[in-house]
Amino acid sequence: MKPKNLIMPVLALLVSASLHAQTAEDIVAKHLDAIGGKDKIAQIKSLYMETSSQIMGNDAPGTTTILNGKGFRTEVEFNGNKMIQCVSDKGGWSVNPMNGGTAEAMPDEQYKSIKDQISIGGDLVNYADKGIKISLVGKSADGYQLKLTSPDSTETSYYIDPATYYISKMVKKGDMMGQEVEVTTTYSNYQKTDFGYVVPFQVDIDFGGAFSMTTTVKKVEVNKAVDPTLFDMPK
Repeated sequence: MKPKNLIMPVLALLVSASLHAQTAEDIVAKHLDAIGGKDKIAQIKSLYMETSSQIMGNDAPGTTTILNGKGFRTEVEFNGNKMIQCVSDKGGWSVNPMNGGTAEAMPDEQYKSIKDQISIGGDLVNYADKGIKISLVGKSADGYQLKLTSPDSTETSYYIDPATYYISKMVKKGDMMGQEVEVTTTYSNYQKTDFGYVVPFQVDIDFGGAFSMTTTVKKVEVNKAVDPTLFDMPK
């Protein structure tokens, strides 16, 4: 074989070696660096966001409050009613006007599927300390696909953009009116806050094709004082 005929095979080997050298741990580390770095993330105790959601053609203002490792609460006002979804390190509850507007305990499977939201940065931050197993499934048009398996066997697929190392998409099983569906969350319009933490300012959620919602972030406050009782279920 002539030397020039060796070029393509050698290039193919180099590309293959480069892909194989990229591990799940490498991708997570680059992702954390991209959104601010582990040290910066560790300094965040709370995150407060004011949002606007498009639901069935209507604009619904809302807020999301996260107390790192303790609780997550999101409220949306729709047609004069308030919908609330709240999870903490102890359990979850919700308020749905369609079910009478009283606080109801969240089913265990639903809680398992969204409890990761109490952590700033999600399950990719300190995943090993949380007992989460992670593997690199492969690479597609959506980016690097990482599969996370929690100690309770809940599986989540994260897709990481190879150009920015931001999360482009997350896929997991969820609950829709008592039915299990595949929930796909797409993240876009990432912006750096004054604190230096990078946040997606648009989040699109699709509940198995049965229902979808687009949420736009209007304001972000880092380390705002949060009363822990905000996450307690009303009696």
